[in-house]
Amino acid sequence: MYEPIRTPSVHTMADPARTEGLLPRRSREEELDNRLAGHLTALLTVTDELRAHTPDAELDDAAQRLDAQVTRLCAGRAPLRAEPSAAGADASRVAALHQRAHTLAGQALVVATSRSDAAAAALAAERMEAHARALGLAEVG
Repeated sequence: MYEPIRTPSVHTMADPARTEGLLPRRSREEELDNRLAGHLTALLTVTDELRAHTPDAELDDAAQRLDAQVTRLCAGRAPLRAEPSAAGADASRVAALHQRAHTLAGQALVVATSRSDAAAAALAAERMEAHARALGLAEVG
């Protein structure tokens, strides 16, 4: 009446012996390190862009400290740094960069707190505060 099914079901679990070593396995700490390094690298990129448009010693210092943190998290490999764009430095562009940097610093702070990295958390909190001041979101005092 019906022909029997000759192929294995797609609903059966894969043989663990066959899939061993195919997927990379990282610990939670390694994943958090990678995520934190990514957020800090993105923040460094935005900081470099801000430095190109509004040169400031505080931004220079922040860029050096961000570079050092990313290098530490990446086992001594320095982050790749993009060349800042040649776009105009009108007030709305600078404000958008500060907003982006504030958001990235917040994301880095969450991950740094999650992995109990006091140095990265302090740097991220400091950058959040600095960008909030630049945007007029926080009172100075």
